[in-house]
Amino acid sequence: MKLLNKAIFTSIFSCTVLFGFSQEIIKDEVKAPVKKQEKKLGNRIKADGVAAVVGDYIVLDSDVDRRRAQIKAQGGDPSQITGCELFGSILEEKLYAHQAIQDSIVVNELQLRSQANQQVQGLLAEFKGSMDRMLEYYKKESEDEFREEIYEFNKSRSLFTEMQQKVTDAVEITPEEVRQFYNELKNDEDGLPIFGTELQIANIVVIPEVTEASKQATINRLKEFKRDVEENGASFITKVLFYTDDAGSKPTNGLYTLNRKRPRMVKEFRDVAFSLQEGEISEPFKSPYGYHIILLEKIRGQEYDIRHILLQPEITSDAIEKAKKKIEEVRAKIVDGTITFEDAAREFSDEKETKFEGGKLMNPITQDFNFELTKMDTDIYVQIQDLKDGTVSEVIQDSDRENPIKFKIMKVTNRIDEHEANFARDYLKIKRLALQNKHFDALGKWQKETIESTYIKINGEYRDCEFSSNWLKSK
Repeated sequence: MKLLNKAIFTSIFSCTVLFGFSQEIIKDEVKAPVKKQEKKLGNRIKADGVAAVVGDYIVLDSDVDRRRAQIKAQGGDPSQITGCELFGSILEEKLYAHQAIQDSIVVNELQLRSQANQQVQGLLAEFKGSMDRMLEYYKKESEDEFREEIYEFNKSRSLFTEMQQKVTDAVEITPEEVRQFYNELKNDEDGLPIFGTELQIANIVVIPEVTEASKQATINRLKEFKRDVEENGASFITKVLFYTDDAGSKPTNGLYTLNRKRPRMVKEFRDVAFSLQEGEISEPFKSPYGYHIILLEKIRGQEYDIRHILLQPEITSDAIEKAKKKIEEVRAKIVDGTITFEDAAREFSDEKETKFEGGKLMNPITQDFNFELTKMDTDIYVQIQDLKDGTVSEVIQDSDRENPIKFKIMKVTNRIDEHEANFARDYLKIKRLALQNKHFDALGKWQKETIESTYIKINGEYRDCEFSSNWLKSK
């Protein structure tokens, strides 16, 4: 039985980059290749025409070569993938994008345009600001053409992702199905999977306190931003670029799109955003990340396009010194045996997510306390790589999205050596593999049925390919 090795297009699709992708929408059936330009193939010269039609999309002969160049540009080895495999992955992209449109799946056009603009600016910086050099390198006639191509690629990728998500969202798995999957693995010729060495890690975190004066100064500053925009016509976007502490949204000028049916941001943020009218700026409000103001730009059905400014209150040097001294004293008590690490975490740690578990970190992927050594987050690995089991680390100064500075101590509480999958101990990992396998099955079934109901025409040499899917619709 082949498990988790099915030829789903996701891996090939993820190899592509965000530029250099050719896509056209057609309204009528294409009955003959449309000559675009000539390209050399070895000693031959071939017109760049229509290689395939998938629903409302066309695939050009040059798309396979372009995709191969993209993989190489990302450091991959395109020689390991045949032309037919690449062509098949492009057909799958088009199939998903076409069906997403048929199912009225909507993508955020404004966000995609903004993303394309940011990507053009990023690429332009690599050419030291020379637009002519960049356009020559990517063989584009104009900046608008280049920007539009990036936008179309991003849109296709978004449609693909949304359609795939729609297919897999309906898939659920029962405990009995997990057990059956495990038994099938045991009976498979490859046997049960081997899980690498795993660690359980605990930490105690002390966060410097923010004074009331600092909080009020932050609120007053946000009120000043709001007043300047509303009364003096200042640009909200400009204030985002100069002042926001949210590095994640800064490249998109503070833009987020919220959907009422798919919660994305913390509750405090959503509640304010969904209470605004178009063009309205909120009063300052607090979330776990700091203080915000929100500008609601547009409401599109269930989707809200907003921009926001995040400010984190200033932390005084006295507060930083006090927090550091506290964590040092806690560490000393643990080392001399006055208190256990677990009890110290419950009593002194400021990290609510871990303190009541004795400081134990939860793996966000597996939802258990085990971290596979070879797959561990780089930041965590660097902090514990030289730490022996049961030993308390020195005080570490760290930061996260909510806290610009914090102090912590860490401990490796348990080490599980490399082992064959065990149903009881590794249930959550096995469940995740079983659900992933059901996702692959659902995607395969969906693709088979959708190919049958979609207009598809393959032209030229690609009709000789042996596809894993029935693109040629042979009976």
